[in-house]
Amino acid sequence: MLNYLWAGMILLGIIFAAFTGRMPDITNAAIDSSKEAITLCITMMGVMSLWVGLMEIATKAGIISAASKKIQPMIRFLFPSLPVGHPAEQHITTNMIANVLGLGWAATPAGLRAMEMLSELNKENCKKYGGSPSVASNEMCTFLILNISSLQLIPVNIIAYRSQYGSVNPAAIVGAGILATAVSTGAAIVFCKMMD
Repeated sequence: MLNYLWAGMILLGIIFAAFTGRMPDITNAAIDSSKEAITLCITMMGVMSLWVGLMEIATKAGIISAASKKIQPMIRFLFPSLPVGHPAEQHITTNMIANVLGLGWAATPAGLRAMEMLSELNKENCKKYGGSPSVASNEMCTFLILNISSLQLIPVNIIAYRSQYGSVNPAAIVGAGILATAVSTGAAIVFCKMMD
């Protein structure tokens, strides 16, 4: 449906430009937007490489495992049915730490792996206790909701975008970002606990 909506808006814009004599404006806008998209991709690739590299260094230096141990009580609170020592724990904590640092790119592989392991656990539990493995478990739902709300201390993406587009102080968004994501994460936790 969304594809039809976008295609319709593009066609409507081209038809409108043709009838009002603004076709050169559409052509120039398309070329300028293409240049901006490439420049933004290059900028974001640099930022992504930096932060993903730092995340890899932190993992190999043992910082992630140390931080994982520190947030273990929170993981127990958020995922009470997850067996202690389950392999999904490490991926969940890596994902959460990366998200808190604003490293969505580094969080994605860990998040996918955590969801895969939670899905396997759900299938095992459905065999033991009954239920349908096609229905997401509370742990899967909680992880997804927390991942979407994602508390961020450093919104790296937004800072990079603001820098790309010439902001005088690209990091000025940090305070507002922390407040907004703290509220969204708090609401997510309350919602998950109510629904459990």
